[in-house]
Amino acid sequence: MSKLPAIQIFADGAVLEDVGPLIERYAVKGFTTNPTLMAKAGIRDYEGFAKKILAAAGALPVSLEVFADDMAEMERQARKLASWGDNVFVKIPITNTRRESTNELVSVLSAAGVKLNVTAILTTEQVDRLVPCLSDKTPAIISVFAGRIADTGVDAVPIVRHAVEVARQKPHAQVLWASCREIYNVVQAASCGCHIVTVPNDMLKKLDGLGKDLGELSLDTVKMFRNDAVSSGFVL
Repeated sequence: MSKLPAIQIFADGAVLEDVGPLIERYAVKGFTTNPTLMAKAGIRDYEGFAKKILAAAGALPVSLEVFADDMAEMERQARKLASWGDNVFVKIPITNTRRESTNELVSVLSAAGVKLNVTAILTTEQVDRLVPCLSDKTPAIISVFAGRIADTGVDAVPIVRHAVEVARQKPHAQVLWASCREIYNVVQAASCGCHIVTVPNDMLKKLDGLGKDLGELSLDTVKMFRNDAVSSGFVL
């Protein structure tokens, strides 16, 4: 594997069997998942899966997301998730589905020592309002969904850089580049000063191409086209 940028890589997925190999092959430093990924993987037992992935990850951080939409129920779920291990970071969305800010809940949980991963952040305003709510003593992750920002045609880099700068106010806050779309995002995240980047499990294999000579890659591409044409038996 080519030399990686100076950034922690977290695997993003919901396949338990991937955990060990990803730690060994790509030296990932943590894991994230969410209800959507878990549903796509066919998981029905949230708690059972969560405890298995926590055990497989060892001491590495694992972000597990609440799925309630009511603030009181979010808090109950967050405290339960946090009780499952010291390596749990509880994912709290920046708002609920009614556009109600979760900042007050974040403040309560962070002050209580619950490690948080505040997620679905897409604007500098959200960052500015969130950071003062984080405890100076409790680790927290600020997840900026850079890929989703870019999907709207907006450059995510200035927003991520802003988050990195504002997060300096809190000694235990880290900024995470989320919703990775291509491996170049890993390079972008590192250049922005991000502490963490999440990479989908099935995309991690592309890390092997980092730093590859482009001339050699061009030749490999031509060889691929040639081999596929020959094996297909095409004639003109």
